[in-house]
Amino acid sequence: MRLLRITVAVLGSALALAASACGGSESVPEGAVAVVDGVEISKAELDELMGIAKKAYASQDQEFPKAGTPEYQSIQQQYLAFLVQRAEFEQEAEKLGVKVTEKDIDKALEEVVESRFGGDRKEFDKALAEQGFTLEAFRKTLAASVLSQKLFEAVTKDERVTDQEILLYYTQNQSRYQTPESRDVRHILIAEKDADGKVDYAKSKAEADRIYALLRGGADFAELAKRESQDPGSKDDGGKLTISRGQTVPAFDKTAFSLPVNALSKPVKTEYGYHIIQALSPVRKAKTTKLDDVREAIRTTLLQERRNEAMRAWVEELAKRYRDKVSYAQGYAPPELPDDPTETE
Repeated sequence: MRLLRITVAVLGSALALAASACGGSESVPEGAVAVVDGVEISKAELDELMGIAKKAYASQDQEFPKAGTPEYQSIQQQYLAFLVQRAEFEQEAEKLGVKVTEKDIDKALEEVVESRFGGDRKEFDKALAEQGFTLEAFRKTLAASVLSQKLFEAVTKDERVTDQEILLYYTQNQSRYQTPESRDVRHILIAEKDADGKVDYAKSKAEADRIYALLRGGADFAELAKRESQDPGSKDDGGKLTISRGQTVPAFDKTAFSLPVNALSKPVKTEYGYHIIQALSPVRKAKTTKLDDVREAIRTTLLQERRNEAMRAWVEELAKRYRDKVSYAQGYAPPELPDDPTETE
């Protein structure tokens, strides 16, 4: 299903527009399913995409919805929304001077073959055939994806993030840039169970005391951990853990951070049973990453958020401008949504 993901990704950007497209009064000629400001979308185009969807279902051993069912209509409307938005984007791109060349599509195709098929063109061609794509149809889908990206760049090219905004973000998200105290330890968890599957603390304490005595007598900690510990996350590694202050349950945390290096704790009771803990490293101090070290990363994050929001606003405004410029053939118009989705009849 690697190829289909590209189609779905492109379709995703069309859904917001589909929800608000009410349709105008322009007549739709025979053989077309919609007209977008004078540009016809043929039924053949829509049928081709539906055929691709049907083969995608078959490749996953799933039954494709029957024509006329709500599920079938939902898929059809999604693909039609994609075609409508593609037509709108193409018209807006011309106004903005944005063009998609054959070289752009060639490059995008090469990237798909390389990233998804390891550069194996035969495997790509095989997947293309299995999913019902002609190369021409797939290139059209890629062209729409490339156009969307170029429009994104054009629409959002003037977005900026100031140093003051970066400082505010850094200040309001201090926890993201703070590393708590940490250290390396190892432990053995003893959690004997009673008939109800709950921890039997008496039995667990007796067993933990036995193992503690063995360790005090020179037994190998790692071997005992692998054999006796009931912590599946650490036993195979000899009980080793790297912990941060406040990460573990209070009794474990307090003991683990108070032990001298190489010291061995007596059995420590927690909700999980009894732990025997040994400190392996000194406590590493807490630290805060400096603003200068994360300034550009924050700028990138904020800029992407701002650009995404600018693009969403542009698409919403585009939908309003085309509201009366899109006409649908009978039976193909998307369902109308109320102006206020909170209103009820």
